[in-house]
Amino acid sequence: MSKRTRATAFGVATLAAGLGAYPVFFRRQCLTWGARPDEVSRKLPGDDLLPRAGIVATRAITIDTPPAAIWPWLVQMGSGRGGVYTYDWIENLFGLDMHSTRRILPQYQGVKVGDEFPLGPGRPAMRVAVLDPERTFTLRFADGNWVWIFALSAEDGHTRLISRNRIAAMGAWPARLFGMLVMEPGSLIMERKMLLGIKERAENLAREQAA
Repeated sequence: MSKRTRATAFGVATLAAGLGAYPVFFRRQCLTWGARPDEVSRKLPGDDLLPRAGIVATRAITIDTPPAAIWPWLVQMGSGRGGVYTYDWIENLFGLDMHSTRRILPQYQGVKVGDEFPLGPGRPAMRVAVLDPERTFTLRFADGNWVWIFALSAEDGHTRLISRNRIAAMGAWPARLFGMLVMEPGSLIMERKMLLGIKERAENLAREQAA
């Protein structure tokens, strides 16, 4: 066997080992980043909109503000609105027209159940399914295959922000495998950035209001 062939075989074996390790050792951490066990198991308003989800990711972060300083950043999210506070350049590679603002946009604060939240030009929109100000903000994809829940819980002077994605099974096994090995880790990268972005913005807003 040539040196090049051995190197290729070693690379393939290493990749296979890495992919095989993800479901066993890393998947739970990927799907529950930042969330406590009680938050992962907690029933949230909107869970019943997609009870048999193929993927459920519950991620969370502590924000050192009351819920009132976080809520405005949630309800103005969307393409052509406030963005989603993550890596805009990645979002825009897919033509989503996301531009994450660092300001509260008053024109997008008057949200109602049934309002549409665009995800990009020509893309199906999400609709507001549950709206409990400063507590729960739940969006549902137009085809019913994705439910996105934001829950706010005040605790001892700070707030826990929980983001839960419920996504329908992706069909045949190649699609499911792709979803697990590619989409799940990718979603963690984007959602972690989003949660940290909301935290930074909300805490900065609270400091400005207290000054």
